[in-house]
Amino acid sequence: MHAFDVLGDPVRRRILELLANGEMSAGDVVRVVGEEFGISQPAVSQHLKVLREAGFADMRTEGTRRVYSLDPTPLRSVDEWLDPFRRFWEPRLDALATEIARGKKTRRDSNAPASTNDEEQP
Repeated sequence: MHAFDVLGDPVRRRILELLANGEMSAGDVVRVVGEEFGISQPAVSQHLKVLREAGFADMRTEGTRRVYSLDPTPLRSVDEWLDPFRRFWEPRLDALATEIARGKKTRRDSNAPASTNDEEQP
């Protein structure tokens, strides 16, 4: 399965977001994703299987639990594929960063206490 086929599904993208924060047991993934998407344990397990088979997730057993973790290797190929398209959004992101910095400076300047002159003027 191609990386974009895997990433095209919102449930699988959400699972990857969860795994990006660290390892999770299958049960924890089922609880979060099942509640958010209203899908059953077997459906979540199928998505985990797809992620595992496509190389996006690793699974290890810990007693009776299955613990999943993110494997970033396939994401590198997605990143490489996106590289020629970055020119479309990077200048806008740079401009946004400049505006955010300008706004922070303006807020800092407006919150700075006014300097007072305690000396008497003649």
